[in-house]
Amino acid sequence: MATIRFIGAAQEVTGSCHLLESTALGKILLDCGMHQGQDAVDRLKSETFAFDPTEIDAVILSHAHLDHSGLLPKLVHDGFSGHIYCTEASVDLLEIMLLDSLGIYERDFERKNRYLSRRGKALITPAYTEADVIQALDLCDPHLYEEPFSIGNNASVAFHDAGHILGSAIIELTLKERTKTKTLVFTGDLGKKDTVLMNDPVFLSKADIVLIEGTYGDRDHRSDDSSLMELRAVLSETWNRRGNVMIPAFAVGRTQELIYYLGLLHKRGELDNWAVYLDSPMAIKVSRVYDRWMDTMDRTDIKKLGSEDKSVLENFLPQLKLSVTTEDSMNINKISSGAIVIAGSGMCTGGRIRQHFKQRIWDKRNTLIFVGFQARGTLGRLLVDGAQVIKMFGEKFVVKAQCATINGFSAHAGQAGLVDWVGHFDNQPTVVLVHGEPESLNALAEKLWHDKGIDALIPTKGSSIAF
Repeated sequence: MATIRFIGAAQEVTGSCHLLESTALGKILLDCGMHQGQDAVDRLKSETFAFDPTEIDAVILSHAHLDHSGLLPKLVHDGFSGHIYCTEASVDLLEIMLLDSLGIYERDFERKNRYLSRRGKALITPAYTEADVIQALDLCDPHLYEEPFSIGNNASVAFHDAGHILGSAIIELTLKERTKTKTLVFTGDLGKKDTVLMNDPVFLSKADIVLIEGTYGDRDHRSDDSSLMELRAVLSETWNRRGNVMIPAFAVGRTQELIYYLGLLHKRGELDNWAVYLDSPMAIKVSRVYDRWMDTMDRTDIKKLGSEDKSVLENFLPQLKLSVTTEDSMNINKISSGAIVIAGSGMCTGGRIRQHFKQRIWDKRNTLIFVGFQARGTLGRLLVDGAQVIKMFGEKFVVKAQCATINGFSAHAGQAGLVDWVGHFDNQPTVVLVHGEPESLNALAEKLWHDKGIDALIPTKGSSIAF
């Protein structure tokens, strides 16, 4: 018998991790993601594994976003030594993502130990080190889309394009127990149809159990065209106020898409005279990876900008300025108006975006634009929910900048897309909803029952089901 235990991303949009146990396969993790929110030291202190890492035989990774991959180094530190199966592009991104996350953790760790040392308290030890990151990368076993590969003697895995970010995969795992063959499908994060640069998600038709994300299970996104018009309007209003724009953006996926959309406005002559700054060394590195894999992306989108076979950054948006060093970032503060600043982190839990908030969030001329999901407990979610005062760097800041949310740019499928994708299975598999807040999952479950007659399960954290 095979069982699945839901370790993370059960009625939450973070910390994706599911434990598959089978006599034929052993113990396999689907994703090993970290939770968002708090500083890195406090977050990792609370990230305890609900299993023995030394007993895990392998990890199958859906994609490189940290809420799906970020605990891989800690898993290694705590004794894991098996394969990490993923796509080839995910390996390229993981090197950037995990090393950047380590850098943030080490800075927070050193600051915490200085604080403890000054008070004569015992110092803390690191949850993982650079050696663990390197070891995790060495354990990666990359595979192409649509090319099944064996795990042990009784199971095989195939990756299918999830259309979410570069390298994102729908995982199809088939295992044999005694005389029975069983298939599990795990979407990871499922992209929406016609996401710029990405191909559409692949439809599958056979499974015994399907784990599908429900981040936006309670609503649909506006169309790309209407979202682009909304972005243009917000930029125009801020330009007329002689303000600046701050956009928190995830380094992988959202930044590249946002640059693409700004490039469309530029090509149409609708970008005014904005100076656009990409203030994220990580996003710049990720964009270079996108360049290397451009042949695998949606060529139709790339041709719209006349940038076929050219760089994602410079040729999509000629006036884009790359901010690499700390000095580059600080120099942006000298600009009184007319700057669009794209910086991480996407949920405002760290990174350079917080420094820009410190300089500008109290000025009513400025605008803060959210273009990605903000998980509960993050600074980004507080701002989206209308916080009038926030706390950063030990200080309080009054929020007077305008806040706009443009959900249409999401790289996640909306409700209609999720229902449509599940509807392509023709053998009535068990459907399990993960990676969504309770209200989103409940709404998606109701929609699946109403439209498809599917009685979907919504597991709680730590619960298990057999299949």
